[in-house]
Amino acid sequence: MLGRLASTVAKQLLNGQKVVAVRCEKICISGGFVRQKMKYERFRRKRHLTQPAKGPFHFKSPSKILWRTIRGMIPHKTKRGAFAMNRLQCFEGIPAPYDKVKRVVIPNALKVLRLQPGHKFVALGDLSTAVGWKYGEVVEELEAKRKENSKDFWEAKKADLIKMRK
Repeated sequence: MLGRLASTVAKQLLNGQKVVAVRCEKICISGGFVRQKMKYERFRRKRHLTQPAKGPFHFKSPSKILWRTIRGMIPHKTKRGAFAMNRLQCFEGIPAPYDKVKRVVIPNALKVLRLQPGHKFVALGDLSTAVGWKYGEVVEELEAKRKENSKDFWEAKKADLIKMRK
């Protein structure tokens, strides 16, 4: 769940922890797809009256949506908040240096624990694709390739472990 994840990450950043968020396109938001899309479209219509190029800027990619959500929970205009935001990295998929690193899950942000069975939800990747993010298919393709490589690596590692036990 996006808000719960963002609040936990924001607290960790303010405490000095470096955080890398991966697979942002799989983050869920509670509520139906149409409702969430309408909410995001209303948000995207908000702009500077005389010169829209001055902002606010509305990002379409899932990683930037997460980044902006976390930024809203951090006093980013202070030095402490700016340093906290510098400790945050967000990615779609799992890029090269982080695919070999052990990942941590935040239990109080899990959909299966927080959302009642039968309630509607939408993945951030689906919402982003609906509002104009063009790289959903590319990320899925790269993730499929990464999962295949990861599976091959795990099979080889498992074989080595069995060999060492004998």
